[in-house]
Amino acid sequence: MAAYVIVDNEITDQAVFDEYIRDIPAVVERNGGKYLVRGGPTEIVSGSRTPHRVVVIEFENLERAQAYANDPESRRLGEIRDRSSVSTTIIVEGL
Repeated sequence: MAAYVIVDNEITDQAVFDEYIRDIPAVVERNGGKYLVRGGPTEIVSGSRTPHRVVVIEFENLERAQAYANDPESRRLGEIRDRSSVSTTIIVEGL
């Protein structure tokens, strides 16, 4: 069953964040992930939460998504992301 990593980034330092987005695709690919959404316009249809830069990555299963999240390089790059954005990341298992 597929699993998804969903990220919402409010970028606070684009120059530093650019380092993260330059290097993270290789980590996603190495862990079997496939980008479904990577930024782009969003439209709020209900609620008051404002998304910023939304990313959705599909993995074959929950274990692969967790392996990506726990990959040492993903964690290192996550520190760069956290220095340059306010970020929320979740993993959700599909149907």
